[in-house]
Parts: sequence; structure tokens; C-alpha cells
Amino acid sequence: MLKQKVIYDAVLSAIIKGSTHISDDVIQALTAARDAEINESSILGLEDTIKSLVISREKALPACTDTGWPLFYFKIGNNASIEGGILALEETTRKAVISATEQGYLRRTMKHPLSGYDPGNNIGVNIPWFTYKFVPGTHLQVTYVAKGGGSEVFGGTRSRMVAFADGTMGIKKFIIDSYVAATYAGAICPPSILGVGIGGTANIAADLAKEAACLRLIGTHHPEKEFRQLEEDLFDAINSLGIGIMAAGGNTSVLSVNIEYSYTHIAGIAVAISSNCFISRRGTYLITEGSKMEYMKDPDWFGGR
Repeated sequence: MLKQKVIYDAVLSAIIKGSTHISDDVIQALTAARDAEINESSILGLEDTIKSLVISREKALPACTDTGWPLFYFKIGNNASIEGGILALEETTRKAVISATEQGYLRRTMKHPLSGYDPGNNIGVNIPWFTYKFVPGTHLQVTYVAKGGGSEVFGGTRSRMVAFADGTMGIKKFIIDSYVAATYAGAICPPSILGVGIGGTANIAADLAKEAACLRLIGTHHPEKEFRQLEEDLFDAINSLGIGIMAAGGNTSVLSVNIEYSYTHIAGIAVAISSNCFISRRGTYLITEGSKMEYMKDPDWFGGR
């Protein structure tokens, strides 16, 4: 039995870890970008960013003042026994979000979309947001993701339908044009981790893009040859544009391009982008039988696909 007390501890720990302890793959990517940079402003910006993230780790402070939307991804073993079931899991997660907000790890940013009513605890209709994946086994894996307001709001999330006749070139053009527009004046805090969803309906493509941006480690590649090549082509093309950190110019305009896909209808190809902040905040904990909790560096969301 996976106890709710342990689940609460895991969810709260995932929030705190994701908010304050930026993952090694992100630090390594920013360090490599700094070392390869020639633009003095971008070098300084990257150096200051890395120093700030190190301080956040050491002092357990939020890495960014915008703590974003609280998103949760649960991988649930098919034979897992969760005390109270899925509804209890969701209620426990809400309690952990309230606690993290009260402790200052999350800013009070979630409001009613029309009235602006602020509950003050980041809890409301469809917030936090839950996504589930069911896998073999008896474990429960909890991943917290903070999707920042800048990367989500100011053009960092876009989609369109591409005709089959336009093919790969049409897909590439939409993605590059969209990223250029989104990074204008540093709006989405480049260099970003760019997630791309291809295929399915519009919402499927958008979900895949967000998962690719938020849950894949920098430096990973799609296992299928055609999509890995597309990732590399887009990575090279975007970095050749000279956008740089906060659009100040430089060699690194995107830290990674991660693509996930779905089979699609012959009528057209949905394509979506989702930009993630370059600090890419995520925290993952695994709960095993006996209610033992273990930190995981990799959400491994796409494992087994």
C-alpha cells in the first residue's frame, strides 16, 4: 500500500526540489553555452544565471520569481495500491501545493481567468493540472513541473495545421518562424528548451510539445532516426540565427529541441511548439512498495514509449 502521508512528502519534496534545485543537465547546458559564447553581453548573462542557480541550490530558494503553473505528471504502476485511490492522490497533491505556497516556494499566481479572483493558495478549477500515464509494476512516480508565465504566455506556445503537401519543410518553417517571433525582445527568456509536438489533433500536439519541453533531459534524442534528424536540423538552424540569451545576440539561441509525435489524420498535420524556461524546473520522486521514497534525476516520462 502506498500511503498518502508518503505521497504528500513526495509531492512537497518534488515541488521544493523542482523550484530550488535546477537539474544537472540544465546547469551543464548553460555552462557549455557560456564556454562557446563570443558575445560579451551573453557571456555575462550566462555567468550570472549559473551563479544565481548555484545560490538557489545552496540556500534552497526559488530559482525564479515566477514560479509558474503547478503541473503534475504521475506514472502509476498497473498493480499499484494507492491508499484512498486516485481521488485521494489528487487531494493530497492539492494540500502539498497549499503548503508549498505558504512556505514561499510557490508564488500566489493562480487566479480566476475573468474576475481575477485570487484564492491565495494556487488552488482552483483545473489547477493544479494532473496528467497520468499507466505502466507495468506497483510503483508511483510523481513529477512536478513549473511552467513559467513568460515561456507560456508571450508566444512560447503556438500551433497550426500543416498540409501533407508542405511536408517537413512546412513543419520546419512554422517552428522556426514561431520561435523567432516568440523570442522578440527576449519575451520568452531565450535560450529555451523547445518542445515540439507533431501529429494528432491540435490538443494532442500541444500536450506532446509541453511534455517534450518539460520532461526530457537536455541532450537526449528521439529514438527514431527521422525525428532525431529533425531535432538536430532545427537545433542547428535556430542557433544559427544569433538570438542569444534574452535576445541579446550570441551563439546559443536554444538549448535543446525535443520532438514527440502522434500518428495523424491524412487531412493534415498538427504542429505545436512549447518553449520551456532555460532553467527548466522539474522534480521527480519514486514511491515504491513499502512506501519508500526516492529522488530521481530523470522523470523518464517517455521510457518504453
